[in-house]
This record gives sequence, structure tokens and C-alpha cells, in this order.
Amino acid sequence: MRPFLLLSIRADDDAADEEYAAFLRFGGLTEETLHRVRMETTSLDGMAIDDYAGFILGGGPFNASDPPETKSSVQRRVEAELAELLDDVVDKDVPFLGACYGIGVLGTHQGATVDRRFGEPISSVPVTLTEAGRDDPVFGALPETFTAFVGHKEAISTLPPTAVVLASSPQCPVQAFRVGRHVYATQFHPELDVEGLCTRITTYQHHGYYDPPEHDALQDMARASVVVDPPTVVRRFVAVAQEREQSRTPAGARRH
Repeated sequence: MRPFLLLSIRADDDAADEEYAAFLRFGGLTEETLHRVRMETTSLDGMAIDDYAGFILGGGPFNASDPPETKSSVQRRVEAELAELLDDVVDKDVPFLGACYGIGVLGTHQGATVDRRFGEPISSVPVTLTEAGRDDPVFGALPETFTAFVGHKEAISTLPPTAVVLASSPQCPVQAFRVGRHVYATQFHPELDVEGLCTRITTYQHHGYYDPPEHDALQDMARASVVVDPPTVVRRFVAVAQEREQSRTPAGARRH
């Protein structure tokens, strides 16, 4: 069975390693079945899409809605490579899970409006499945309403007809959506537990997500939260992709 590939954009080793460990743990994967590319230092050029059963794109300091003149050369390269990858992913309906930054990347690729209107402070929020979410093979395993960790400068304001909304929250109308049958993105963090959020609160205290004096209060908020259901998304995404993998017809197309 082919492995999965985690696409990471986190330059901070602590946060990058914590994210990788979380996807390994919640996906029931190993380092042999979940490879990782640190895209801030490594290009996807020449990667064979058919070497992988699916792709996971995590979060980080980039925002799809950043003004073009403020984007670094690394961010511009990463965006171009992800757009090229998504051309193939969407066309072939390859399993893909974009979390946090991933919702802006997939949303932009599909023609959504990604802006700062529904950005969310670091917090835990109630997320409710739509009818499509309740019927979805990945999201349908979640309770109809569950609590999730969020913290984003941007969000989806409007989605194109190609996308199906799977979940929403009171302050953010698009918490998750799907394109085709196997291409997913979430605004909330499906990979975050309390310890993971505490790591990121510390790592990104000077990245504009909150005022640094709020650090200790946010740590207390995280530790007081009961967030247990979102990792089901990771587990079910992996399981559904593996089911697809078992029934697939071998193919050898390669990206150039």
C-alpha cells in the first residue's frame, strides 16, 4: 500500500515536529506510511503524485489572502507548487486533507473568496455538521455538533459551486468543505489536542495571532477545553483513502 505525504510549511522545528507527530498518532500511521516534505526548504518539483495514497497539508504562518507584495519568495514558490499539485489532485480526485492553511489553498484553487471577514482568534468553538456533512464518509463519524480548536487570520467567505459545505460554526460559515468525493479542507484543526495547541501558542506568540501578554491566558484556555472529536477527521480520512487504495487500479502518471 502506498504511503501518505504530509506537506508542511512550518519553519519552526517544534511546531513542525508536533504537527507531524499528531498526524501520525491520529491517523494511525508510521513514518513509513506517512512521509513528510518540509516545503519551506524543499521543492515538490519532480514528485510523483501516484507514489502516494493521499496528501495532507498542514498549517503555518502563510495566509492565502496575504497581499501579494508582502509574500516572500518562499511563500510564492510554495503557493505555485501547491496549485500545480491541486490541479492533479482535483482532476483525479486523489485523497487530500487540507487543515488550517489548507482551506485557504484549496479554496483559492477552486475560486472561493478567502479574506479576513471570518478570521477567528485562538479559541475552542462549537462546530456543527451540515446535512452533507452528516452523510459524508469522513465527517459523518463525528457528532452533529462538536468542539474544535481554531485560530486563523483568514477564512472562506463564499465558496464556488464545485464545493460542498460540510460544517460551520456561529462565527465562521465554512468550517469544512469537500470537492469531488475525496478532496477535503477544514478551517478548524483536526490534528490538535490540548498539548499541541499549547505548543503552537508558544511558538507563534509573535506572529500576530494574539497579543503576547495573552500567552498565559490562552494556555489556560486550552488546558480548560474539552476537545476530543476533531481527530476523528484524520482517522476517517486515512481509513477512507486506504479503502480506495485497496480497490485502485495501478497507474504510473508522473508530474513534471
